[in-house]
Amino acid sequence: MRASQESNGVSRAEDRVKRGVEALERVDRDGAKKILENLQDIAPDFARYIMESAYGEIWSRPGLDVKSREMVAVAALAAIGYAPSQPKLHIRGALKVECSRKEVVEILMQICLCAGFPAALNGLSAAKEVFRDLDKSQ
Repeated sequence: MRASQESNGVSRAEDRVKRGVEALERVDRDGAKKILENLQDIAPDFARYIMESAYGEIWSRPGLDVKSREMVAVAALAAIGYAPSQPKLHIRGALKVECSRKEVVEILMQICLCAGFPAALNGLSAAKEVFRDLDKSQ
């Protein structure tokens, strides 16, 4: 019976990884591939945990649409302030799932109430950079 449980556990873990990859690819077509490749040589298990837990379990939960999830991610990442590349990634993701530039700016302005003006300014700076990069590529 233990072997059966382990087999089921592996199967469920693989399902969560697959669900996580699919969820991330809805927002960033190459996002999962980048994460998996970037960590392959140093922490492949950690990359799998990200896909399985963060995206396969939490991100894939029912209750919020993808746009709302990206809006929350933009606000939270800008508010914490110590992950400088992550707000940009999620600002791009938010724009890909029909969040407007105006909505991104409003989200970032609103975080000043809870996280302070420096966090809002840093978030707005990240948004400005993303907007500029997108304008250049068009």
